[in-house]
Amino acid sequence: MKPIRSQAAAALLALFSTGAFAADLDVKTPWVRGTVAGQKATGAFMELSAPAGAVVVGVASPVAGVTEIHEMKMDGGVMKMRPTPRLEVPAGKTVSLAPGGYHVMLMDLRQQLKKGDTVPLTLQVETKDKKIQSVEVKAEVRELTASTAASDHKHGHQGH
Repeated sequence: MKPIRSQAAAALLALFSTGAFAADLDVKTPWVRGTVAGQKATGAFMELSAPAGAVVVGVASPVAGVTEIHEMKMDGGVMKMRPTPRLEVPAGKTVSLAPGGYHVMLMDLRQQLKKGDTVPLTLQVETKDKKIQSVEVKAEVRELTASTAASDHKHGHQGH
């Protein structure tokens, strides 16, 4: 039996030889909000879809000491943010990771992220057959003031 770490390393190695389509997760318009010097956290945003459905169960990036999927939602009239261990991507549906909703939190940043930089992200995806696969994403750093509606040709999907 292989330890889980070895399986994850093997999956990561397989990813590098097979490409980002390994988990049948489609990632569109990935971007990261830029930071100012000394800022220790920011968000990453994207559109996710999976023809057969999938679940994002983890995320990592070399630019951050801690990387988590977070959800923001109203609770008793107060907007609260909390980590979520699993993000369902239903078959045939698009899940938006956008400001004010689900997003990737990059914490304990190791460097300032400037407009035009590229941030590598590795999404850990559980497929319908319960296998964990890695999907490599390159996210463009946008201005500190960027938001989905202002930065994209599409409108944000979040309600207020």
